[in-house]
Amino acid sequence: MLKAIIIGASGYAGAKLAYYLNKHPHIELIALTVSENSKDGGKLISDNNLHPQLKGVIDLPLIATSDYSSYINDVDIVFLATEHSVSHDIAPYFLEQGCTVFDLSGAYRVNSPEFYTDYYGFTHQHQKWLNKAVYGLAEWNYEKIKQAQLIAVPGCYPTAAQLPLKPLIEENLLDNTQWPVINAVSGVSGAGRKSTHNNSFCEVSLHAYGLFTHRHQPEIVKHLEQQVIFTPHLGCFKQGIHATITCRVKEDVTAQDILNALNKYYKDKPLIRVYEKDLPSLKAVVNLPYCDIGFALKDRHLILISVEDNLLKGAAAQAVQCMNIRFGYEQTLSLL
Repeated sequence: MLKAIIIGASGYAGAKLAYYLNKHPHIELIALTVSENSKDGGKLISDNNLHPQLKGVIDLPLIATSDYSSYINDVDIVFLATEHSVSHDIAPYFLEQGCTVFDLSGAYRVNSPEFYTDYYGFTHQHQKWLNKAVYGLAEWNYEKIKQAQLIAVPGCYPTAAQLPLKPLIEENLLDNTQWPVINAVSGVSGAGRKSTHNNSFCEVSLHAYGLFTHRHQPEIVKHLEQQVIFTPHLGCFKQGIHATITCRVKEDVTAQDILNALNKYYKDKPLIRVYEKDLPSLKAVVNLPYCDIGFALKDRHLILISVEDNLLKGAAAQAVQCMNIRFGYEQTLSLL
């Protein structure tokens, strides 16, 4: 039995992680922590003001601390559901002690110190671990994840963007003179539990943000090795991401070529569902760990549709999927 701790457990992704790990047959969840100044410290994660859906399922306390020395000898696996700068600071502590770390923040996703200065507002101090980090896009980095000590779980937008595009890039089906245009809409849970005027459910309608400046754009470009135009939107719904990706294919590429490419890479991938007809919608994936992909082709104009739950395939479920890969379990164990 492997022993796991979740740091930053009171957030939406942290609670989803706790649910999955609690029912995992090979994992013992030994502690849930929050920052030492968190007002959630001392409460049960199943408290009515936190995650009452976990009442009677996980009634563990949230421990407010920044000192993990009392846990370090008992921990095999660490999940960081923390702010980027916090993950940056504390991941090396656990790594140096031999733990396997799954980081849901952006702190180790891109091996470029300038990336963090430009897009995250801090200077990265741990090039050693940036060099060793494996990007946890589970369907594409399976072999590397199996050997990794630090897995940087992709962002929710980059997961929805990359999964439909990568097979087409690998099969050289896209006309590279036209950058893919990714318009993706996320539910308000993507902004986290901290309430602000901008993410208040009563204030959100539908709006674009971060045009040409969003930190997920360079993450997508880096791991696709393909320039894109990425525009995120905030929608007035709770969970999920709906990505509409417009691109141009090479001459003589057919719809069957597109389908064949998607099936070639995903037919044996249990958490990717490819639509041969019709198009996926959010209701097919909310509260489930899947990414669903569909498409339409007219002449050389291709529209890809990708949907996922931003808290699951876009965060907690992908982290658990990576953990299952890392330790030799079935990818879907505890997820389905």
